[in-house]
Amino acid sequence: MLYLVQHGRAKSEAEDPQRPLTEAGAAEVRRVAEAAARIGVRPRRILHSGRLRAAETAAILAEALAPPEGTAEQRHLGPQADPARIAAELHDERDVMIVGHLPHLERLAAYLVTGAPEPAVIRFRNGGIVALARTEEEDRRVIVWTLYPGLCA
Repeated sequence: MLYLVQHGRAKSEAEDPQRPLTEAGAAEVRRVAEAAARIGVRPRRILHSGRLRAAETAAILAEALAPPEGTAEQRHLGPQADPARIAAELHDERDVMIVGHLPHLERLAAYLVTGAPEPAVIRFRNGGIVALARTEEEDRRVIVWTLYPGLCA
């Protein structure tokens, strides 16, 4: 399974140029992480972009999901990154969670499902998880489920 996660709600650039998670954003990610743990989500590792809000989101997810290989920063996960590049790098990966940004995550999901980065096949929400499973063709993925803060009251 491949899990794509949009970082939690972050402060505006005017509030803090580093754009850390807001308290509410961190709490939402925590609720989603705990719900994911309850349904058996067990990523082997969690990869995140180099931006603070993604790293903080990954750390909260790791607390609840305890990935055996931990968390790590991964190149090519920024908002404007080429989805084909990360898809190629992660082609043989299993049970990995990726924490990133829009529009990259929507383009990556579309690329994994259809082979093209547009049009979008799903809309992401801050702090939400989209789970994708391999199809029989192995080159494509199918969206299995999504979990977002509004479902985790």
